[in-house]
Amino acid sequence: PHKMSFQQVYSRCATGTPFMKKITILTVLLAFGQAYAQSPAITSWLQNSSETGTYYVSGNSIAIGNNILVNCQQVEYSNDFVYVHTEGVPAYATGPFLDGNPSNATAQGAIFQFPLDPVENTGTPMVTTGGNIGVFINGVALFDYRDGVAWNPNTSALCGGPGNNPCPGGMGATMDWNRDAIPAEMDGFDCSKAHPAMGNYHHHQNPSAFDLDLTVVSDICNLYDAEGLYAIDANAHSPLVGFAYDGFPIYGAYGYTNENGTGGITRIKSGYELGTATTRADGPAVNATYFNGYFREDYVWVAHPGEEDYLDEHNGRQCITPEYPNGTYAYFCTVDENWNSAYPYVVGPTFYGTRANRLVTTVSEPTTVYTSTVGVEDAVENELNVTVFPNPSADLIVVQVKGLVKENLPVTVFDLSGKQVAEGSIKAGTTIWYLDTKSIYDGTYIIRIGNNTAKRVVVAR
Repeated sequence: PHKMSFQQVYSRCATGTPFMKKITILTVLLAFGQAYAQSPAITSWLQNSSETGTYYVSGNSIAIGNNILVNCQQVEYSNDFVYVHTEGVPAYATGPFLDGNPSNATAQGAIFQFPLDPVENTGTPMVTTGGNIGVFINGVALFDYRDGVAWNPNTSALCGGPGNNPCPGGMGATMDWNRDAIPAEMDGFDCSKAHPAMGNYHHHQNPSAFDLDLTVVSDICNLYDAEGLYAIDANAHSPLVGFAYDGFPIYGAYGYTNENGTGGITRIKSGYELGTATTRADGPAVNATYFNGYFREDYVWVAHPGEEDYLDEHNGRQCITPEYPNGTYAYFCTVDENWNSAYPYVVGPTFYGTRANRLVTTVSEPTTVYTSTVGVEDAVENELNVTVFPNPSADLIVVQVKGLVKENLPVTVFDLSGKQVAEGSIKAGTTIWYLDTKSIYDGTYIIRIGNNTAKRVVVAR
């Protein structure tokens, strides 16, 4: 059904008696409904119509409500497209942004239109651009590596961005040396590795919290507790976390070693490496200020024949994934061995498929509204690992879910007599629930996560 219209299928199949024609119509309708309703481009979005978000301000470790609906508010689809309505705000707390960024995450009122059948671009690859180049499944925007700052050889100085003169040709002009946002804007990312641009909250990189990396490169999570869309699990294929502007899916950091789905689970690696040159033509020399990796062009792509866990020039590969058992082209959120973000981070510097502006103002064709049927069992029990720490605990118990929570996940605490002493939930699109032990006595407790997972924890002060 993805390859032809309903009318085409019907004209080929509807033959025989009127009764058989009616049966054919029902069969075709069912086939269309199943084909499109089961597409990951429709079913993967995190939907919410009641939960609102929170944010931090500098110096205050208590999150403040922003009254903005989190995740995605509606998903609808036609024969060719899925439409995602979102305010662009995550369920995890945003901010603060300690580099002087005056903006906060604001409601975007966005509608994104993604193709159900993305296609490979067989012509000249389309370069990624400033601004949105994709959307995560919680409705939050994806940007590429750049931060809008580049090198102007005419003035031998940086151009673009706050505090710099405009680049020749203005915003969007192509420059020889373009600054990499990940090292340049590190101080401005919140715990979830994101920040806003004029209210448009976005990630440039893997949307997992800094303090979940094996080597922590930012201490922002120490005071402002937050998290990310998912937590890396080195023992499981990472979840589908978004879609690029060419329509192809984006996965987290881990996948199957081999493209055919075999070989076990491994970290999927960027094919890009830093060059070794100490000079840059029409750019600054490599030094302590403009270090190797300061600019995107410092990286070169290196082929790894026979090593299928390395990605192509677009940061993706053709492969089998849990959501696409017959295979798809997919991008991956690349990290290094310490789980720190690795260039080109998600998508880029070019697209594999045909890119289009996916932000639309209206839905101008008949659609079917998709209602998620994911339950607790689908959300956690068969996919995610749960840890409870510290154990024993003196003041705070943390329930951490690895992977992706697709629906609000209930958490209940019982004493050994079976009495419930606390309850809460891990929100869809987050990974952590906290319990302040001041509300309970010392002793042993059972924490139930979802329907079937239980952990024992000791409170001892």
